[in-house]
Amino acid sequence: ADHLSFLQFVFHTYTTGFTLLNGNRTTKAEEYSVAEKQIFYGLGAISYAACIGALPLVFMNRYTLKNSLVQLIVKKLLPAPLLGLTSAFTVAVVRSPEFENGIDVMDRNGKVVGVSQKAGEKAVKETALSRAVLFGTTFFLPPVLTYFVERAKLTKTPRALASVRMFMITSVLAGMLPLSLSMFSQCGEIKRADLEPEIQASTEETELFYNRGI
Repeated sequence: ADHLSFLQFVFHTYTTGFTLLNGNRTTKAEEYSVAEKQIFYGLGAISYAACIGALPLVFMNRYTLKNSLVQLIVKKLLPAPLLGLTSAFTVAVVRSPEFENGIDVMDRNGKVVGVSQKAGEKAVKETALSRAVLFGTTFFLPPVLTYFVERAKLTKTPRALASVRMFMITSVLAGMLPLSLSMFSQCGEIKRADLEPEIQASTEETELFYNRGI
């Protein structure tokens, strides 16, 4: 369980760092900088997500749940959706200043029209969803495929099975990465009617644009 918690911590530390580096860069004056706030939020999100991710296995070991169905659910089925949810959670927490303070929205010529909290919320939601799909699918499909490989007895040794599992994870990740990035455009669109009244009053454009981040 300690080993799993450490791996969860390393994983969420990496993804949180990636999120910090690739979010929207709109800044706004505050008592302390947005970057410091994001780092503070990120540390909390990493700790929380790592604990939640390891919780099912810790619970199973703590109460010695030996039922095969329970073990199948906890070890094979539950980790993937849980990882997807915690990945989305870390994105939402780390990038929360974007929907608290707003992000730049631009017209078709790239001119900044205003700063919108609604656009920031949309950008964070889209990124969180794409991240959940990426990691949830990547860690769900390989165990399912490995199960069928085991049932078909296509591998004869544990080492061969481990190699097959690693190959499947790598293949699914390689396929899901461009798919998750293409779910939403890097340059997001939002209708003027969905924005704040002051932004609606400042432009005649029917659609405005924002940097979604990745």
